[in-house]
Amino acid sequence: MRVLIVDDERLARAELRRLLAAHPDVTIAGEAANAPDAIDQVAQLRPDVLLLDVQMPGASGFDLLLALDDPPEVIFTTAFDRYAMQAFEVNALDYLQKPIQAARLAGALQRAAQRLAVHQPAPALAPRQLFIRDGERCWFVDVGRIRLFESEGNYARVYFDGERPLLLRSLNQLEERLGPRFVRASRQHLVNLEHVRAMTPGDGGTLVLELSCGTQVEVSRRRAAALRAAGL
Repeated sequence: MRVLIVDDERLARAELRRLLAAHPDVTIAGEAANAPDAIDQVAQLRPDVLLLDVQMPGASGFDLLLALDDPPEVIFTTAFDRYAMQAFEVNALDYLQKPIQAARLAGALQRAAQRLAVHQPAPALAPRQLFIRDGERCWFVDVGRIRLFESEGNYARVYFDGERPLLLRSLNQLEERLGPRFVRASRQHLVNLEHVRAMTPGDGGTLVLELSCGTQVEVSRRRAAALRAAGL
């Protein structure tokens, strides 16, 4: 398991290195002192797990996650109680308050190994999960749980489970990144084919997709022709 340490405090990074030395199955891929450096290292090193401080100068740990197209698993490490609820809302592996206890870190690493073991490989270049922040709420969302993206200007509304937060990504950006399981139904909608339970003819050569939640999405005539040509 490859870990990237992200913390603006040199002593905090050194302490994490000391604690991680007790785990022979963990490789420290690198360390970063700020969000921009971490973004570069995630792209270059492709770590499995981030040990991520929440509050750092310039950009927070949450800002870092928003900048990543495909964030690794995350264990938050911070001295600030007021971030605890937000950290748990994002469904991170764990939230470790400084000074970090060896037993708590060991438990978080064990959960990381378990989660990594069950994930199926994603298509080449396609993200496995997205990090979404809407106001004070945050989520890590497996891409397969997302039924639909709906364009709202420069944002996309994301439909998964019972949630519908806004994501600062355009549909064009998402379509390029998400791979073949998502199809562009229209200028307004990007649909996960795995959540389509029925496809019926619409007016004027269009199609109507019925999603697993009951939502109906109309596919434009031009895009309907492309879907039919692809055998869908």
